[in-house]
Amino acid sequence: MKTKWSKNWASSTRPGKQRKYRYNAPLHVLQAFLHVHLSPELRKKYGVRNIGVRKGDKVLIVRGQWKKKNGKVQRVHLRRQKVFVEGIEQTRKDGTKSFVALEPSNLMITELDVEDKKRKTKLEKKTSKEKK
Repeated sequence: MKTKWSKNWASSTRPGKQRKYRYNAPLHVLQAFLHVHLSPELRKKYGVRNIGVRKGDKVLIVRGQWKKKNGKVQRVHLRRQKVFVEGIEQTRKDGTKSFVALEPSNLMITELDVEDKKRKTKLEKKTSKEKK
């Protein structure tokens, strides 16, 4: 197995190679792993299936222990490829509460935070392409 990360790597059936690919991927590729599905209404509105999750987006948890719970994204951890949602907390033995790290694939964006001008123009550009 190669020691370096390769952008030309296609795929493998071996889980170890898949994990290694994700672990050694550079930051610009890790960003793509943090894309989350949009709700059907947002899909129709923007003409996009998924988008990178950001702090401030409202999400619905689709799978796991906290299924069907809503919350606002509190933090996105790029290195660990995890998302922390407001209201989804676990209690530690000493009584303190901590946010639970969620997998982006188990989330669905229900409301986008479009305060960022770049993000807004990018979405508008995609919707204008769909109309043409």
